[in-house]
Amino acid sequence: MSPETQDTAVSQALEMGRPVAGEEEKVYVASQWQLMWWRFRKHKMAMVGGAILIIYYTLAIFCEFVAPHDPLKFDPKLVFVPPQKIHFRDEKGFRWPPFIYGIKQQIDPVSYRRTYVPDPEKRFTVTFFARGDPYKLWGLFQTNVHLIGTVSVDGKIGPLYLLGTDRMGRDMLSRLFYGARISLSIGLVGVFVSLILGILMGGFSGYYGGVFDTISQRLIEFLRSVPHLPLWMALSAAVPPFWSPVKVYFGITVVLSLIGWTGMARVVRGRFLALREEDFVMAARLAGSGEFRIVVRHMVPSFLSHIIASITIAIPNMILGETALSFIGVGLRPPVISWGVMLQEAQSLATVALAPWLLVPGLAVVVAVLCFNFLGDGVRDAADPYAR
Repeated sequence: MSPETQDTAVSQALEMGRPVAGEEEKVYVASQWQLMWWRFRKHKMAMVGGAILIIYYTLAIFCEFVAPHDPLKFDPKLVFVPPQKIHFRDEKGFRWPPFIYGIKQQIDPVSYRRTYVPDPEKRFTVTFFARGDPYKLWGLFQTNVHLIGTVSVDGKIGPLYLLGTDRMGRDMLSRLFYGARISLSIGLVGVFVSLILGILMGGFSGYYGGVFDTISQRLIEFLRSVPHLPLWMALSAAVPPFWSPVKVYFGITVVLSLIGWTGMARVVRGRFLALREEDFVMAARLAGSGEFRIVVRHMVPSFLSHIIASITIAIPNMILGETALSFIGVGLRPPVISWGVMLQEAQSLATVALAPWLLVPGLAVVVAVLCFNFLGDGVRDAADPYAR
């Protein structure tokens, strides 16, 4: 029985005065979060988007383990190597485990362009939990075991460039995994900061009103009237160039958060203007609750589902902001690895024409943003109290 049918059955049972039992009782006693989950499961695209995002964040968390190579390791002899193919068949038919051929460099006698072709004389078996470049998982555990790798017959570690290499001979797949950690986490951190600012500024603005409300609304209107990209560029240019990558990361996060809180503040203010006259707010005042406790413990949780939906829609804006700033050179800078930094390699039309696989980080950004939007639509529909 679907959630809509269950809700109808419960309503009819209550109107007729008969007891609610079985599946009807399950819906009748369900919490708000359970009802939201039942509605959310019906949104197929949101479920798909959520599953893809779980995969994204899992790869980002364990990027050192799933990356085949060290993302900073370069080889001048393997510049702009096209993606390698994994082979499951050879001259004898189907073969397991799969293998890849070695890489052989050639020079075009007409254009003198360097090209790479498979070398059938060299074979490397693709294995799981293979030994490779040493790394520290989360900066704590030293190991050299990777999720996937290659090994030759004599035990030598071979190249594995499933997404090719860049202009310095660095593995694109490994850099894509490492870049996911920065680009996806900056969205979460930035939205968390903007959420706190939005709830505090918008909440107290709508609760108290008066001079504080006037000043905060004029500030919000001023920030929203300024074009975001020039403002981001101006604030990012204030980040000292001698800062460490960690400081630059948090600096960019603060820059994005200073812009992203205005939309949330307006939404929260509108809700507080309607809620401050409700009976439960008056009851909390009569019970002796302080103003801060009324705002944080009573008013904010009353529309928490809407806040969650707004967060899922705001995160992709943060990701796009970081990508845009890094792409134009005023955001994160090498040696930091992010999707925006990687897309700097694709600024040249000639480079893209010769190495189109450099656009893969852009595809990762598009998929992540679409999944967040699908997830936000599903959460918003599930949190709608008037949904049927």
